[in-house]
Parts: sequence; structure tokens; C-alpha cells
Amino acid sequence: MKFLDETKIFVKSGDGGAGCVSFRREKFIEFGGPDGGNGGRGGDIIVEVVANLNTLIDYRYQQHFKARRGYHGSGKNRTGPDSDTIVMKVPVGTQIFDEDKETLLFDLVTPGQRVVLCRGGDGGFGNAHFKTSTNQAPRLAGQGWPGEERWIWLRLKLIADAGLVGLPNAGKSTMLAAVSRAKPKIADYPFTTLKPQLGVVYVDEREFVLADIPGLIEGAHDGAGLGTKFLGHVERCRVLLHLIDGTQDDVAGAYKTIRKELKAYSSVLAAKTELVALNKCDALTDEEIEEKAAALKKAAKLKNGQVVYRVSGAAGINVKELMRTMLGIIDTDKAREAEAATDMSQGIEIDADA
Repeated sequence: MKFLDETKIFVKSGDGGAGCVSFRREKFIEFGGPDGGNGGRGGDIIVEVVANLNTLIDYRYQQHFKARRGYHGSGKNRTGPDSDTIVMKVPVGTQIFDEDKETLLFDLVTPGQRVVLCRGGDGGFGNAHFKTSTNQAPRLAGQGWPGEERWIWLRLKLIADAGLVGLPNAGKSTMLAAVSRAKPKIADYPFTTLKPQLGVVYVDEREFVLADIPGLIEGAHDGAGLGTKFLGHVERCRVLLHLIDGTQDDVAGAYKTIRKELKAYSSVLAAKTELVALNKCDALTDEEIEEKAAALKKAAKLKNGQVVYRVSGAAGINVKELMRTMLGIIDTDKAREAEAATDMSQGIEIDADA
């Protein structure tokens, strides 16, 4: 399946159906009176979040969604049926922006969540509605209210607990394949990964989701390489794992290059908890590992207690210990988030009592 994380579409809800002008005509009934029914409602446009999708590719080949108008009313006071609702299914993590691509309308992060993008127009009244004591035979009926229409942008930000960042060929795909059942493409040339990959990591009968995004290069925030197109997929992560290829000469420069691109893209992303790992240690001597780990620690300005992890995704060196550390950070962040939500709800209850 192809991966698509951004698309522009047009949505329009249905217009309301027209009311009916009709009069009751039956044998032996002298004064029948008006009996025109109301029109039905136009169809709504609804977006629903489903758990088994991870791409917006369905909206690559269909960009226009228009609901039918409501059915017209008819005689004998029969109201026209409402038109069917159009339900657009999107993956978890989809954001809906207005046409300006800046105004966020909805952020959909919960499976089963449904939002109404455009409401269908109400049906028009039939002439029976307009009957009064002074107007016994109205010949007036409503045409129905128009529906809503708009252009919107759908943007997908994958939901993952942790994210992998680094230069091309830093070993991110190999690491993802080593700790999960994901099958990313692995090769000895840069930009092997062309789209984000997700894998479920199992640690001590626990699990978390790890995202691998295509590698960054210097100038990515200006569009170099694949640019920062996929960095949005790690904005929701609770911790970043920064992998550095230990076989290159300037590991400190490689670290600084990625940090510079993260800061240029988003201050929020740059402020996330980060674990620094020297990868491909199976190809280095002990002296080279010590030297490069010290250079990385200085470049990353790690404080007391913070270390440079020495790992190898291909050989499985210290990988499980690193995953346990990441799981601990994720659990701590979730607990802090839950505590903040509890405090907020208690504050609302106190204000309500006051």
C-alpha cells in the first residue's frame, strides 16, 4: 500500500429538500385544505477515525465528496426522507486544516471519534405549514436551506510512543527490524527509507510503538534531501532515539547536524526527551568506542547520569537495555500526563462548586 500523509479535498453537504404545495382533494369533502409536506434534510459529511488505517491513500484518487440533497416533500403531509450521510474514514492521528493550511479544525487521535465537517441543510416547509386563520389556502413552500461546502487539508501524524532520528545510513531501519516485527527496507546506500515505518516493540511483556522516519541531512529545513516532510510523524512521540553511525569520522558533527534541523523545524520537537546512541559498535574497537562516545557526550552536553548508549542494531548489542530505558521514559511521561489531567479535572470541579 502506498503511503500518503497529506492531501487536499473538497467536501459539500447536501441541500435541504423543497417543501410541497398540495391541496387535499377527496370526494364529498368540500374544504380539503393544504396538505403539502416538508422537504428532507440534506446529507452530512462526517469524518470517522478507524484504528486499522495508516495512510490517506484513499483520498489520492477521490478529492470531491458531495452528499445528496434531501428529498422533496409531497402531498398528504408526507415529509421527504433525509439524504444519506457520507462517512469519510481516516487513520488515527489525522489533523484537519482549513483551506489556508494553517487553521487547525480538528485533531483526531482517538479510534471511533467522529466529527461533523459539514451539516446538511434543513428541508423547506410545505404549504401546510403556512396555513393560518386568515390564509386558509397558502400557495407558498420553502425551497430548503443550502448545505455547507469547503476545501480542507488532511494531514496525518502517526501515533507513536518513540521516534528514531538520525542521518541517512545511521542504522535506523536495522534497529527497527531488530526490536520489532516490522520489515523495513535495509540497504547500504542513503535514503533507503522513503516513508515512515512503524513497529511494535515488546519489552518484558510490555509494548510500545516505535516510528522510523526517513533520514535527514544538512539543510533539510530548506528542502534538501527529503526535507523535513516526515518530521511531523515524530511530533507526538514521548521520547526520541537519536542514532549516530559510529563508523563515520565526525560523530559529533553528525549529532549537531540533526539537532540543528530539529530546532529549525520545531522548538517543541527539539525540546523532547532524547536518548543518544552510538550505533554499529560491532564494527569498532574498544578504543574507538570510548573516543567517539566521549565526543558525543560533549557535543550533546549530557549532564550527570546521562550517558551515550553504545549499541548495535545488527548484532543486538545493548539493544534490549536501551528499549527498557525508553519504556521507562514513556511510562513516566504517561503518568505525568495522567496526573496533569486529574489535577485539571479536580480544578474544574472546585470551580463549579464555588
